[in-house]
Amino acid sequence: MQVAIDDFGTGWSSLSYLRHFPVDALKIDKSFVQEITTHHRPAPIVSAIISMGKGLNLRVIAEGVETGINSPSCRWMRAARAEILLSPPLAAPQFVGLLKQQ
Repeated sequence: MQVAIDDFGTGWSSLSYLRHFPVDALKIDKSFVQEITTHHRPAPIVSAIISMGKGLNLRVIAEGVETGINSPSCRWMRAARAEILLSPPLAAPQFVGLLKQQ
């Protein structure tokens, strides 16, 4: 089993979690990802999360890249060396169907 901090950078996510819990991955909140190429403020935040995660040997996952592999946000995240979730959220039956196809 692996542990990921979901929606990192929002709400109750805290840097102290990285020190106190056996975390394997950080999932960057989609609100940052979706604005990465249209607003100037998310880019430095996302860059810092990626750098920090990589420095701690954690997987860094960008969620919310739902417009395709050639979208500007996807290209930005790939250049920054973040893993990318390309699927929108799925209900359990849809997820099981996707797994069976793979």
